[in-house]
Amino acid sequence: MADDSDVTDDRLLNGRVFLRQPARGYRAGMDAALLAAACDAGPGARVLEAGCGAGGALLAAAFRRPDAAFTGVERDAAAAALARENVTLNGFDAQVTILDGDVQAGFRALDLPVFDAVMANPPFFDDPDELRGPAPEKSGAWMADGGLEAWTGFLLKAVREGGTITVIHRADRLGDVLSLLGAKAGSFRIRPIHPFADQPAKRVLIRAIKTGKAPLVLLPPLVLHERDGGKHSAAAEAILRGDAAMGWA
Repeated sequence: MADDSDVTDDRLLNGRVFLRQPARGYRAGMDAALLAAACDAGPGARVLEAGCGAGGALLAAAFRRPDAAFTGVERDAAAAALARENVTLNGFDAQVTILDGDVQAGFRALDLPVFDAVMANPPFFDDPDELRGPAPEKSGAWMADGGLEAWTGFLLKAVREGGTITVIHRADRLGDVLSLLGAKAGSFRIRPIHPFADQPAKRVLIRAIKTGKAPLVLLPPLVLHERDGGKHSAAAEAILRGDAAMGWA
């Protein structure tokens, strides 16, 4: 169990999910909340999150989809230990499993059958020169040692044909994500995420189907903030509170 001085006790989905996470370093925020809300796994589905950290997105997705089974893979031993603690604290032991594993080692290293759905919030940067001095405890979450190619390759190997791949990433990397996934996946649906309605998207949610052939669909954006001083837009607030999902229609 982690030292209490190193973690904070937080709540997700309007207090319905308990999350112990590092006081410093990578902490679950809006990206994790949106990724969890975008998971649309059906009853009986097996879902994998690559790089689950302390479990912010994974546990919120499990709460939203109680009839699906979830597995998180995490290479950082301390984060994985926190994730296991959070699984138990939330009573998810029968629904959620945490495994030690490194995306760079590839999916086959886990020796698992393929999943019905996979999801990830991959590190946003491949080149250390693009990011000014991240704190050491954040570098693993922000810097992809094997590049985005390692993450997309892992996800493609981890999901069955006809299964879904859901990713949240920087909007300026959309072309890279589509190119890397497009070799074996299709039927892309893309949801831009704008900080304000009059500003460009900073994030994109992408869902693909392995071996899918349908045309790409660009969905209406989600706007996170209003200009009237409110912290979040009504749509974003409903997602954060767990009252709405991130639909793909």
